[in-house]
Amino acid sequence: MVNYWKTKVLPKIKKVFDRNGKKAAAAEACKSFDESKEEITKELEEKKADLQPKVVEIYEASAVEIKTLVKQPTESGVKKKSAVVIKFIEELVKIEFPGSKPVSEAASKHGPALVSGPVIFIFEKVSTLLPAEAEPEPEPAAAVETTSKEITPEGVEETKKEEAEKAEEAPAPPAPAEEAPAPPEPAPEPAKA
Repeated sequence: MVNYWKTKVLPKIKKVFDRNGKKAAAAEACKSFDESKEEITKELEEKKADLQPKVVEIYEASAVEIKTLVKQPTESGVKKKSAVVIKFIEELVKIEFPGSKPVSEAASKHGPALVSGPVIFIFEKVSTLLPAEAEPEPEPAAAVETTSKEITPEGVEETKKEEAEKAEEAPAPPAPAEEAPAPPEPAPEPAKA
């Protein structure tokens, strides 16, 4: 009976409660990935022209959550959006993005949170293939205001008048609240005998 417990039951119990084993396996996967980063970078440079349109297509078809995570990858973002991360990496595997296959396998097996280093590396490489977004232009109305008011004595006087008008239009501050009653005086201590 004891032998049965040692060989059958105890290993299953340990497996259920052994979280360090999963972390160790994930750390090993991260280590092996770190050793192959240079090869992945070289392969990416070779295939850059072929991969860029495919990556842009996948990126555009993705959810907003993953777009922000690809542009600014963080460990907490990878943990929070693990399902979306796995789906995006699987899409990269389909187009044979360098390094995506081992990352996909590790993320599926151990979870993206435990292999966040390789996931972030892949996201950084993906973001290098994406076209740079144009800076948002300032609103035309704001631009007109700044150009129409040059710094001249007349302009300064106009600004002062506008500020005075705004101050007049602003509601008066609320009346100060009545003073809070003073705390009651402490009761005298009873006489000691």
